[in-house]
Amino acid sequence: MTILKDILYKVTINAVVGSTGVGVTAIDFDSRNIKGGYVFVAIKGSVSDGHKFIDVAIKQGAVAVICEVLPEKLSDGVTYVEVDNSSKALAIMASNYYENPSGNLKLVGVTGTNGKTTVASLLYQLFKKAGYKVGLLSTVKIMVDTIEYKATHTTPDSLTINKYLQAMNTEGVEFCFMEVSSHGIHQHRTEGLRFEGGIFTNLTHDHLDYHNTFSEYRDVKKSFFDALPEKAFALVNTDDKNGLVMLQNTKARKYTYALKGYADYKSQILENQFGGLLLKINDAEVWTRLIGNFNAYNILAIYATAELLGLEKVEILRFISELESVSGRFQYVISNEKITAIVDYAHTPDALKNVLETINSIRTKNEELITVVGCGGDRDKTKRPKMGHIATALSTKVIFTSDNPRSEEPEAILKDIEKGVEPQNYKKTLTITDRLQAIKTACQMAQPNDIILIAGKGHETYQEIKGERFDFDDFKIVQEFLNQLSK
Repeated sequence: MTILKDILYKVTINAVVGSTGVGVTAIDFDSRNIKGGYVFVAIKGSVSDGHKFIDVAIKQGAVAVICEVLPEKLSDGVTYVEVDNSSKALAIMASNYYENPSGNLKLVGVTGTNGKTTVASLLYQLFKKAGYKVGLLSTVKIMVDTIEYKATHTTPDSLTINKYLQAMNTEGVEFCFMEVSSHGIHQHRTEGLRFEGGIFTNLTHDHLDYHNTFSEYRDVKKSFFDALPEKAFALVNTDDKNGLVMLQNTKARKYTYALKGYADYKSQILENQFGGLLLKINDAEVWTRLIGNFNAYNILAIYATAELLGLEKVEILRFISELESVSGRFQYVISNEKITAIVDYAHTPDALKNVLETINSIRTKNEELITVVGCGGDRDKTKRPKMGHIATALSTKVIFTSDNPRSEEPEAILKDIEKGVEPQNYKKTLTITDRLQAIKTACQMAQPNDIILIAGKGHETYQEIKGERFDFDDFKIVQEFLNQLSK
């Protein structure tokens, strides 16, 4: 049994009612999970306020309550701890409860709008190939060395993070690569973790439904680097104008990477084709199976990180040549009719533009480029017309369809997307609300050598509609339709 005062170490406390010497069995912020001996952390969320469920938690056996506002009526035998920020307190308590597992491995956080999953996942692959025990906390999955768990958020809640980090300690994991989202930073989910390094990929239009302005979004990302310790490294992409902003107040060792400007780690694209990329990194050439300019940045970030973590240059280059693409990230299949279908997670204007420009830089222009794309519901609406404009400007044909409409009406989302289409591109477009039919239609429209891009959902194997998740895997579905056409 853990003593409450031990897990409150380093938490800023305003007031205590009761004894912090009480024994506790677990911590939770969901009143429905509370049992005898638990600590309940009342968090003010965007949907509900945990302070409303303090009485419920106590009835279910909570022996201590962490809150920002003490209840008017206090229960006997329960310890109340008042703090400024419950989310921050929870993160520090979670680290303490799980015996500060981040300090027992080398944890590297990857943040930015695009590329987080690819960089973190490929670093996991590379270090596994180098013979290390490795952990991964990503949008696609969680890996405790070779044991796989399903991921539910880009950055899990702080209890979940520390639970898996402790499991990594148990398995003898030496390195862990973790996606760090702006939501996770803003909600203090990474508070209390000790990072060996931080990587900044880029910053583009996204999450403005959550962050009120782009500058607020940028500053949240920056706060991650501000908090890095002196012994850590901060590696940033300086081809993005926000890269140097991330370094302004960090105490960490500063490193840069770029394809265009001067940087500590430089790369040049020598060849770019559907088979892969030939890159020159600093003074060495390397072939990778990954495709496109955006992956040239990802590979450069991986190379730099591996070197900063102590791997030999020759070894790093060899492993890079063996890396395989990440699920739902420019994942492609070529049918018997020579139709190429690409599935990509591109769900922001910049990501969609990058993928389409990559395809256009490789194709001969004698074939059609058919793009199937939508936008998620209950998310930033301002990017919808931008997605419509980019898709139609850079494709020969476009089918607008549902992504994850969530609680919104799919037709309303599609109308928002259509607003971005310029008059000269109207003839290119088709709107099919049903995503299955949209993908089927794209396959039927395609002729030999044509290219189909299915954007927005990538690795996701579901579609979320009106609070329900239905099985839906873009890659499997397009494979099935192409196979049917081949018969």
